[in-house]
Amino acid sequence: MKVSSMFDGNLGKYLLPGIVLQSVMIGGGYATGREIVEYGAKFGAYGWYAGLGIMAGFALVAVLCYELIRLYHVYDYKSFIQSIAGPLYPVFDLVYTVFMVIILAVMSSATGAVVQQMFGVSHWFGVVGIMIVAGLLNFFGEKVISFFETFGTVALYAGYLTFSVLVISGHTGNIAAVMASADHSYVPDATMGHALWTGLLYMACNLVVFPASFFTIKKQTKRSESVVSGILAGLLATIPWFLTYFSVMGFYPSKDVLGAQVPWMAMMQESGVPSWMMVAFSFIMGWTLVETATGMIHALLARVDKGLEDKGRTPLSRRNKGLTTVVIMAASIVLAQVGIIDLIAKGYMALAYAFMALFLLPLLTVGVYKIYRKEEKKEEKEMVELAEGYRQM
Repeated sequence: MKVSSMFDGNLGKYLLPGIVLQSVMIGGGYATGREIVEYGAKFGAYGWYAGLGIMAGFALVAVLCYELIRLYHVYDYKSFIQSIAGPLYPVFDLVYTVFMVIILAVMSSATGAVVQQMFGVSHWFGVVGIMIVAGLLNFFGEKVISFFETFGTVALYAGYLTFSVLVISGHTGNIAAVMASADHSYVPDATMGHALWTGLLYMACNLVVFPASFFTIKKQTKRSESVVSGILAGLLATIPWFLTYFSVMGFYPSKDVLGAQVPWMAMMQESGVPSWMMVAFSFIMGWTLVETATGMIHALLARVDKGLEDKGRTPLSRRNKGLTTVVIMAASIVLAQVGIIDLIAKGYMALAYAFMALFLLPLLTVGVYKIYRKEEKKEEKEMVELAEGYRQM
């Protein structure tokens, strides 16, 4: 099957948006397990409230984004932000770029840690390898990226299910004890409301991944497709979160796991997972990290192309897109020296609030209004055409 024809049917309309969304999001956080600990698992038995907040928030935002994009044909984030936030789009450009570099820095730091831990070689082997692959994918463009991330999703879910079953099955007793006793001793002052709010904040942190999926909405023609694809996107993005959360509960409140730079690696080592499965996990995690880098940078390149088009200039060549990807990755590698835990703890929250102000609030107000007005105008047009038809009879 050709890459182009693979996404012409229902896969392209209903599943591809969610596939790209979760592919970009998971590489930066789910793959290591670090973000699940920071924004959910550390609350112990209350942590699943964070997961519910993430799932509901992602589904709602995805439905609204995809419907607005479908109605107004705003497939790059410059056009999209202009449609809901007007002249604030340059500020969004700045925040998106900073957030992107931080996420790529988290990804680079995680890659280096896993390569060094698994294979005993310099972390630079993994970092440079991912930089090259991400550059090549952006060189070849949307169709190859879609195929790469779809295949990665299949591998990711197969891996997550396998690893989760192995880890959870060996620690069901501790999971049951944590949930039954409502244990939240790692964060003694935690509450259910605190966990839920943290989940919503984490969803806001990850609003930055949405522009990476905007190009997938080009095939949608009906509201039902926007709604179904948005709900599926919320589910696809959150199922791995819950698998990781319950795996962590098998060790709760162990500091060896919850304080680890890459909790997934710590959990599998504690569970006695065979070495070949550790290698397989490392490969899958590396794949998802490439997806994150590729998707986020692709969204930025699409925005640059739109800006050049608006000025009557030629869009970036494939060569320049590949080289730009490598330059951005190199900048993130420098930032990665701060360390993955510090990057997540210090960088995400400030940017999460910025995205809530620049993206979420305008979407829930101006975006909803524009969706309503577009449908209202459509109904008025249909009524006028119907009346005109009666007059001509």
